[in-house]
Amino acid sequence: MSDAAGGILGFVGMSVLAGVLVTAAVTPALAVTGMAANNGITMFENLPAYLEIGELSQKTDVYATRSDGSQALLASFFDENREEVAWDAISQYAKDAAVAGEDPRFYEHGGVDIQGTLRGAVSTFTGKDVQGGSSITQQYVKNVLINNGVNKATTEEEKQAAYDAATEVSPERKLKEMRYAIALEKKFKKNDILLGYLNIAAFGGRVYGIESAAQYYFGTTAANLTIAQAASLIAIVNNPDNLRLDRPDSEENGAATVVDGEAVPYAANKARRDYIIDKMYEYGKITKEERDASIAEPVTPNIKEPSTGCQTAAGSAFFCDYVTWVIKNQFDDPATPDVNEGSVLLKQRGLQIYTTLDLDLQNKAETAIAEQIPFSDPRFDVGSVAVSVQPGTGRILAMAQNKKFSADPEVLASSNEYSSLNYSTDFDYGGSSGLQPGSTFKVFTLAEWLNEGHSLNETFNGSRRTFTTFPDSCNGTWSGSFNPNNDDGNTANNAVDATKYSVNSSFMSMASQLDLCKIKETAQAFGVRRADGGDLGTPAGHPDWTFQPSAVLGTEEVSPLAMATAFAGIANGGVTCTPIAIEKIVAADGEEIAPPKSTCTQSVTGQVAAAMDYAMQQTFNGGTAAQSDPGTGIPHIGKTGTTDFAKDTWMIGSSTKVATAVWVGNVTGDANLRELDFPSGYAASARHRIWPQIMAVADAKYGGDAFPEPDPSAFRQVLVDVPQVAGLSLDAAKQAIEAAGFQFAEGGERDSDQPKGTVAGTDPSGQAGRGTVITVFISNGKVSTVPDVQGLDAATAQSTLEQAGFKVQVKEQDVTDPAQDGIVISQSPDAGSAAKAGDRITITVGKLNGGGAPGTGNTTGNSG
Repeated sequence: MSDAAGGILGFVGMSVLAGVLVTAAVTPALAVTGMAANNGITMFENLPAYLEIGELSQKTDVYATRSDGSQALLASFFDENREEVAWDAISQYAKDAAVAGEDPRFYEHGGVDIQGTLRGAVSTFTGKDVQGGSSITQQYVKNVLINNGVNKATTEEEKQAAYDAATEVSPERKLKEMRYAIALEKKFKKNDILLGYLNIAAFGGRVYGIESAAQYYFGTTAANLTIAQAASLIAIVNNPDNLRLDRPDSEENGAATVVDGEAVPYAANKARRDYIIDKMYEYGKITKEERDASIAEPVTPNIKEPSTGCQTAAGSAFFCDYVTWVIKNQFDDPATPDVNEGSVLLKQRGLQIYTTLDLDLQNKAETAIAEQIPFSDPRFDVGSVAVSVQPGTGRILAMAQNKKFSADPEVLASSNEYSSLNYSTDFDYGGSSGLQPGSTFKVFTLAEWLNEGHSLNETFNGSRRTFTTFPDSCNGTWSGSFNPNNDDGNTANNAVDATKYSVNSSFMSMASQLDLCKIKETAQAFGVRRADGGDLGTPAGHPDWTFQPSAVLGTEEVSPLAMATAFAGIANGGVTCTPIAIEKIVAADGEEIAPPKSTCTQSVTGQVAAAMDYAMQQTFNGGTAAQSDPGTGIPHIGKTGTTDFAKDTWMIGSSTKVATAVWVGNVTGDANLRELDFPSGYAASARHRIWPQIMAVADAKYGGDAFPEPDPSAFRQVLVDVPQVAGLSLDAAKQAIEAAGFQFAEGGERDSDQPKGTVAGTDPSGQAGRGTVITVFISNGKVSTVPDVQGLDAATAQSTLEQAGFKVQVKEQDVTDPAQDGIVISQSPDAGSAAKAGDRITITVGKLNGGGAPGTGNTTGNSG
């Protein structure tokens, strides 16, 4: 006997034994002594009987809210396109087709159809075909084993190995499958097993389960399947790869079949389908009329591609992508680096994810960007985003971008209209490494200015000049040379005007009186950090870098989402709430999974926030944000930003209800937006054509309250001493005045008793507000100090004054004291006064009363 023949007989013998054992297990009364060997029974009974039925891999759906409160599907994610449904959600035709076509004796046997098993074994091991001959229960067992193994695998190699183990053609696997089937039949009702089978079965490609198959192949539901449709789907189960209905050119599916001169679509599927329909009629499940009509129908699939991945979310795709990163980052377990549990949740656990996205605001953001910004520009790599956040909750209401989303490398290479990067967010959430926010970042210096007790009206020297030192408690005083340009030549000497007109030198003057480290910490208190994951001033990979003075003007690469969140915090009384994108997550079994929650932090006091609000409202009142005023009557705070050479332009602002950040600029490269026009208008002002459109919708839907009035102390003026610089050189006086926070101006020469060329004095003197212009006058040296000649005799006094360059006028005054006779008893001007050379000095000389009335004075003469 050949080895092959021996193998066949061995397997047939084992199958007969298994059949007897099955019969004995299901119907003990039928066990015939002599047919079942004790050793065989023992071996079979020792096989594992408990089958863990793991969760089925199901697709995850992501939703956004429409204006009427209903949910709109943005996208779905799955490894297996499956939607598990209940018994009543499946057409009776599908149930009958499954039983008639796959296991006619399903409701009679105890888990194993012995006839089918023997037929399948003989066919398989004689090489005619690989047939299971398996009952529905056995097929269900095999699919459960595949599902369990594949779902536990962490790599594609492990998944393939798990599949191969569950589908291996061997007597051992077949016996285990039979043992599991018998155990399942003892535990579950027949209808439960059939339902499990219909939900787990493969229908070709990534389509699993009768519901997804009905939706994909016929655009209907499992509950509404016709006889022909149900039979066609059950036909696929017999050979999912060859009999699927989405490959019209498949030779295996009979693409070349012609009957009576006409092509038969999906001929192989139709042949199997018609066999099943015949069986349904044979077993009395349908009438002859239904049978004939169904067989006469051609196979006519109506393919409905499922929503797979964020690209199906159209303009909301970048927000959708952000949601997936939230799930992946939130649920990843560092202890299992080889698998991301968040990705498993998305693709296998059938989540229903309800997001914070407001489709009214989102749609306006999308259309506003599309109207103003091209998706691609041959002159430069153009980019734009708009992101809106709700103050007090952190809910992301809109996130739009001037690109089409794709994660396909070939699509991305085809055109820069496509991108997989979400410019709105951080690198770890699918974003870039960040964008420079320009002058929008100045609000954090304003916050720290107020934190440190300075007022809105407190003046300072806002003139453009070179700054050489900045206090920094974290890294030591910064020393160097920094002299930034002012965009339009404006100068502002208080915080309100500095904010209103966005004056660089004014903010540098404020920063020079503060602490760079605390400015950085204030920005971080509002949730702003580098988009690459580093702290401000410390890019990823550069731990030795520090926060620089230039950062005050917005040179740190951050995300628009972070900036919108910060502005929402300013508008919310200084309370910043971390952004969230997900309202609720419901698992396939109905259990809710807690999504990431927003954490709210008091970034600055309410008093400081109110003062910031006041200054930032002025930007709409003739300031840099005036072009963005939506004209709704709702109060707004705002700040514009333009980076060096107008590479990036920003408009960020907020009502008390919605904050929105708009960026337009270079994704890569350095094109100057002030030198470009879009079809919609001047490129540098496109931000002002986008922001008000979005906020007009936000204002109409959410409204907005008045911002709190600042405390009166926010407007106090602060006076400081003007340095005493008389007698100093001009350069020394200038240095002293500017070091005290004043502006220096030269007023020319002035008569003075100070040495010629030195400072004669200032105007004003005494006290003034910082930033006041102090005019410095130079001495011409033409003024001398009047000598003190009182007590001298008249001749000596006259000589002394004349030698000092003065003219002398002598007056006499009668005295009664002989000691005063001929002595100077007074002078005018007083001693120590300043007077020019040649001025007249009057001295009064005592004369002993020898006649005339006492007290009578006589002028005795003039000198010169």
